[in-house]
Amino acid sequence: MTAPRWIGLPLVAVLLVVATISVQLAHGGGTYEPLKPADACVERPVTTQADGIDGLTERLVLIGLDGAACTLGTSREELTLELARSDEPTPAQVDALREGLRSAVAHMKADGTLPKASTLVDEVLDSADLNGLLERVIRALPASVVDGALKTDDVLDRTIDELDVRALLDDVDDPSALNDRIETAVTQAVKDSLRARLRDLV
Repeated sequence: MTAPRWIGLPLVAVLLVVATISVQLAHGGGTYEPLKPADACVERPVTTQADGIDGLTERLVLIGLDGAACTLGTSREELTLELARSDEPTPAQVDALREGLRSAVAHMKADGTLPKASTLVDEVLDSADLNGLLERVIRALPASVVDGALKTDDVLDRTIDELDVRALLDDVDDPSALNDRIETAVTQAVKDSLRARLRDLV
């Protein structure tokens, strides 16, 4: 009588494992090196799930952090950790982040991903506390008028110049909270700036 088929299964399994390990070793699987953070000075794609001003500021912050990290000779991830672990950001870190954000604006303008001001008007007005008549007048402005009077890069540059970067970086001990804090502050500042300048158009 022949032995049941299942008796040979453990031997087959062992042979498959040995074969798999051999293939991995032959292709360099015997050495392990942790992945290195991306070089902040090398452009990498930045995508966001958000739309409108939230998406704009998320990209702005990520590209800006890359620019700051490149200036400081580190990676975006390492810079974020350093900022989260330190009691107070250094003047060099504050200056690098502000300049990184300004460079991000120029980068997005150059690659065509900076939205026109007219595409952000409805979102700004939805969160504004304006009287009904003024809001209707602003919404009725042609896109060409809004875009002729308001340049998104100009609004962002002014926002970044007025941003209290040091205050944003203080008292943050979690890297993800750091990103969220900067994005929230920039988003609100952009909305405030656009709202104030839209009022001046009417």
